[in-house]
Amino acid sequence: MTNRSQGAGIARNYRRRSIFDEVAFIFPNAPVIPITINYGMRMPGWYDILKLQEATSIEDLSQKEDEAGILKTRDYFHTLISDEKTKKGIPSERIVIGGFSQGGAISVLSGLSCPTKLGGIFALSSYLPLRDKAKGMVPIDNPNKDTRIFMGHGVNDPLVKFDWGAKTAEILKEWGYSVEFHSYHGLDHSANLIELDDLEKYLAEMLPPTADGQSSEL
Repeated sequence: MTNRSQGAGIARNYRRRSIFDEVAFIFPNAPVIPITINYGMRMPGWYDILKLQEATSIEDLSQKEDEAGILKTRDYFHTLISDEKTKKGIPSERIVIGGFSQGGAISVLSGLSCPTKLGGIFALSSYLPLRDKAKGMVPIDNPNKDTRIFMGHGVNDPLVKFDWGAKTAEILKEWGYSVEFHSYHGLDHSANLIELDDLEKYLAEMLPPTADGQSSEL
């Protein structure tokens, strides 16, 4: 699960190269909502952004977040995962969620708090929202305590600061998660071919082909 335009291009590339043939790609569209930092203009967003550019640290950013919007989207992601499992018969451990920027942020929170085991979680140019409350959202049995997390971040990102991504990886490791964090020098708030190659290697490990052609979701 990721931004439709970005994700669709990556999926087409995989199809042309005949990789991840067993994987179905799902790209949910973020709703069009007012975004506070853009003077209330309506645009696609998984949640409102109340404070970003003026935040000097991830701790500062976490002081003012759209908690209601973040939790609403988290619940929506959980519903998507549940539907793939119950309606299509996809084992949840063959489902990987991830995205870029807001999509990656909500994927991390949704993955940590997911009530069922996932195949993987990835986040590009992202951070952990609601960091002070996220640990308390993890199910008691924590089905994803061993789920590997991939994070990639441009060192020169002026929007979602590199330190926010690095700090998120540090926090998750302190909580006991296996986090693969990659930094990309010269990269701003975008992705490059090196990062996408690293992500592809991660996905290949998380979603290996099965003998019976078992479907997977991404």
